[in-house]
Amino acid sequence: MDPNCLTDKKCECRLFIGNLDKRVSEVALIKMFSPFGKIVGEDFMWHTCGPKRGEPRGFAFIEFSTKEATELAKEKMHGKLICGRPLTVRLANEKSLMETAEAAPQRVGASNKSSLTGRSSGQMSRSAKIAAIKNKLKEMEEESNGTKRQKVADKVSCSNGLDRSSTKES
Repeated sequence: MDPNCLTDKKCECRLFIGNLDKRVSEVALIKMFSPFGKIVGEDFMWHTCGPKRGEPRGFAFIEFSTKEATELAKEKMHGKLICGRPLTVRLANEKSLMETAEAAPQRVGASNKSSLTGRSSGQMSRSAKIAAIKNKLKEMEEESNGTKRQKVADKVSCSNGLDRSSTKES
């Protein structure tokens, strides 16, 4: 039995619906998914604090009465365009490594972290994250020190130039 779910049946019948446009309401979501079977539960996620309080968070959970209805809804609705956005529909307890890797923001020039850690999931271990942060800090310090050295060198050359010109005039 999955420790994140109360029962195995609930795990098999609960869908995660992601990438929802904020114009999609709870009612619209239920209407979209009700043709596939009896909906016994729905959790529409809202921002509860901050400047977006009361606005939809862009995802929800729907629970069907049967596994068959759940599978049918998942099959038919995954990737369907709603308000110009493709829905992400999967079992709520499913961990989609592909989506996790795609959702991670990619920086220009960033190396592939999975090749460094030996993990195929694209996720880094805690020690690898710490090492990456240390390396980044070291790079930033070196850049900062190089910039400071350049500024000091410029000041020295300027002050030397001023000193020479003032001594020549004297």
